[in-house]
Formats: sequence, C-alpha cells, structure tokens
Amino acid sequence: MTQIIDGKKISQEIRDSLKARVAELKKKYNRVPGLAVVLVGDDPASAVYVRMKGKGCDEVGLKSFQHILPESTNEKELLDLVEGLNNNPEVNGILVQLPLPKHINELAVINAINPDKDVDGFHPVNTGKMVNGDECLLPCTPAGIQELICRYAGDIKGKHLVVVGRSNIVGKPVANMMYQKNDRANCVVTICHTAAPDISVYTKQADILVVAAGKPHVVTGSMVKEGAVVIDVGVNRIPDPADNTKTKIVGDVEFDSAAPKAKAITPVPGGVGPMTIAMLLSNTVKAFEQQNS
Repeated sequence: MTQIIDGKKISQEIRDSLKARVAELKKKYNRVPGLAVVLVGDDPASAVYVRMKGKGCDEVGLKSFQHILPESTNEKELLDLVEGLNNNPEVNGILVQLPLPKHINELAVINAINPDKDVDGFHPVNTGKMVNGDECLLPCTPAGIQELICRYAGDIKGKHLVVVGRSNIVGKPVANMMYQKNDRANCVVTICHTAAPDISVYTKQADILVVAAGKPHVVTGSMVKEGAVVIDVGVNRIPDPADNTKTKIVGDVEFDSAAPKAKAITPVPGGVGPMTIAMLLSNTVKAFEQQNS
C-alpha cells in the first residue's frame, strides 16, 4: 500500500525538537539564535514566505529580524544592510528572499553574506563544501528532501536516485548531497533534464525519483518504476478542471497515476513545502551553535 509522505507531520517533529534545543541554548548562553530575513519589493508569494518564516521563528523560540525594503532599493543599499547583519552578533542566520528586483545582482548579494550565516546554503563557500562532502549549511529544500528520503526509503545505500531538473536551488544540490559517501546518502545518482529526448528512459530506472522540473505533471504514472519513492518538488498553479473560474496547485508529478505504483510519494501541497522552513530554522540553530562553539 502506498505511503503518503506527510511533510507537515515531519516538519512539526523537527520544529518540536528545535524548540527543545533552543531552550537548552538559552539556558547555556542566556540568548537565543537570531534569523534575519530581508525582503525587497512587494511580491505577494515572497511576502507570504517571509511571514511564514517569522511565525516559524516564534514557534521554536528564535529571535526574528525582518527587513522589508521598497522595490526602489538599490544594490548598494541592500549590500550595506547585509554587511550590517554580518557584523551583528545577535544575527546568526541571514536570508535574502529571492527573487530580487531585476536591477539588483542576486549573485553579488548572495556572495556578500557571511558563509557562516548563510542559512540558505547558497554561498559559493557552502556550495563548495557541500560538493566536497564537508560539514556546511546545506540548502534548505534539498536538505528537507534528503530528510524525507532517509525516513521513507529505508536503506538507501546503492539505490538509484534520479533527479529531474538541474537548478542551482534544488536539482544540482540534491544530486551532490545524495551521492556523498555517508549514511544519509551513498546513492547512485542520475540527473536528467529537458535536453533528454525522453526523460522516461531515466525515470523508469529510479528507486528514488526526485522531480524538480517546474512543469505541471511532467512525470506520469507510466514513467515511474514499481515500488519507487517519489519526491515531488513542483508547485504549479493551473486552471481547476472542476471549475474554470478557479485555479488549483499541483506538482510536477501526476499524483493520481503515479501514487498506485509508488512505495511512497509526497503530495502537493503538504509534502516537500513544509520541510523547507523547518530546515531553515534548523540551519539557524546550527549556525548559532557553530558560531558559539
């Protein structure tokens, strides 16, 4: 029988564990980890994410610093703010919400964040450490994916993990994390993407299938191996077939046809999504511990 992977439940378990860790840190250091989140502009989706991150901080006992800047903010002003946060001892983690307005160089901003406070895991120093298999702050969504795989896929050593997608945010880091030689990885990894004439050649081989293509229902049940663990990272808004005046959110995997073939599968929403913020909070606590060790 197919297991539906409950990202909300696992996320809550992680938050509960973090709440206990933060309480212990407060006793030891007489202060708590601090997370600074910077939002430039008024993108509605980004604003929702920032509010959710603030609520997450409150829930586990972190100190939250929110900087909401107008769309007109220039690159120097943003870089000056980041530098101030780098030098603020109360701030242990810094996250600049992406995407940024087009007149700001995202890479310059990411590179300006102190790698020790880079709780998004995007700084080249942390990326390099991740590729080398060194201890670092891992990118949040891939870290959440890894957690789900470790909980639901059983012994993953030598399993064939196929990633559909090659973005810097999900596809590449998931692949790099899952072929490392450690107990939470050690998979045989294949990356496929839009350059492949037929991605089903690869998806049908996957013991563990991670789909982060950014296209609704790009993977159907006929493309899934019997008994695979399927992690659907996609979040796509499409017209609701039942009511053409409304829309609904679907994943990159056609859930109804894929679920009967899978050993375990993430729903959309409620699968990978909740894990991202949980891992962000976890990274902030980890950064605090490393900075105070």
